[in-house]
Amino acid sequence: MSTITTEALSATTLLRFATAGSVDDGKSTLVGRLLHDSKSVLADQLEAVERASASRGQDGPDLALLTDGLRAEREQGITIDVAYRYFATPRRRFILADTPGHVQYTRNMVTGASTAELTVVLVDARNGVVEQTRRHAAIAALLRVPHVVLAVNKMDLVGYEENVFAAIAEEFTAYATELGVPEVTAIPISALVGDNVVEPSANMDWYGGPTVLEHLETVPVSHDLTHCHARLPVQYVIRPQTAEHPDYRGYAGQIAAGTFRVGEQVTVLPSGRTTTISGIDLLGEPVDVAWTAQSVTVLLADDIDVSRGDLIVPTKDAPATTQDVEATVCHVADAALTVGHRVLLKHGTRTVKAIVKDIPSRLTLDDLSLHPHPGQLVANDIGRVKIRTAEPLPVDSYADSRRTGSFILIDPADGTTLTAGMVGESFAAPIPVKDAADDDGWDF
Repeated sequence: MSTITTEALSATTLLRFATAGSVDDGKSTLVGRLLHDSKSVLADQLEAVERASASRGQDGPDLALLTDGLRAEREQGITIDVAYRYFATPRRRFILADTPGHVQYTRNMVTGASTAELTVVLVDARNGVVEQTRRHAAIAALLRVPHVVLAVNKMDLVGYEENVFAAIAEEFTAYATELGVPEVTAIPISALVGDNVVEPSANMDWYGGPTVLEHLETVPVSHDLTHCHARLPVQYVIRPQTAEHPDYRGYAGQIAAGTFRVGEQVTVLPSGRTTTISGIDLLGEPVDVAWTAQSVTVLLADDIDVSRGDLIVPTKDAPATTQDVEATVCHVADAALTVGHRVLLKHGTRTVKAIVKDIPSRLTLDDLSLHPHPGQLVANDIGRVKIRTAEPLPVDSYADSRRTGSFILIDPADGTTLTAGMVGESFAAPIPVKDAADDDGWDF
């Protein structure tokens, strides 16, 4: 493995990205090739893969085994769970989520892509854009992933023909653009032999763009959320009541977005009470300013009622509270979500009782239209819902904040996650509503 100094790592940026694609498109092989050719695989890991590959009668190492770690994954040759891998090059650090391609595990793709800044969608050059490709593009658009890479894989099996690649790239880009995906970069590759993964391919001299790794290293990534709407979900109230700190009362949590300063006027939601920040403790030391992703304890000037689940925000930039939440959701549970369904809604650190009042529409992936009033959402469905909560919630639009504009619905009986939701109109592009008379039933 290449040696990268601590100083070099501290100077590089971090990119979170996810892979997606249909079954047997080669996601795990691509990830394995990426790790292997970038010299990010330890010697003992490679030896274990070589032994496992030899025991299965394969001539060379099956690089997909670097990520397919579950026994069932290796036996079936598919990815079932999200596999996270961490690696680095001299130019950038990476957190990679290898997500499943099977329709049954689409919910796992939602998990892996929910924090990603880039998604790599693989397509088998022999099959082109298929239904699962469209589903993954829709999820990337729904989750507002800013960068999408179309990796047209197995180009070696179509003779490295440029026209095959161009046709697939054109079809996918047009579809993704309709969904509002802001940027699509198409790259022809062969993950099995390494064409255009880390090193440029000698077999496709007609392609002059970057390799997959070059694009991952150079795509612009912005982690500067300090200028976003400042939000601090309260996770824990700290009250030691010791001789050293007899009157200490602090409100601890991780800053979801924005910046907080001592002396700033803030409002605690949903109560709406207003006060001033009298102090901020970071790692046990007082600071004047704290910003996004820092875990802090905030002290307030007034003794007001604040508990877990409350949200501290600047008074001049406070979101509205509501008991009626409209959102785009991806249903991830096997049991259907129906109108009248009683659920728990978890938003940030707050969990409240809620009821599904309406399901206005469900997305049809084939023609990107909305099927009106389907009555229910089944596993892997994407649709619109209206939810009434028992208590008011301070929610942002998902378009403004991926952290405070998202929520999950939970089954109160057994704690199962039912649905992942994005508040507001999550797709950047408008989606037409289909005439109910023209609808021929479920599309998946």
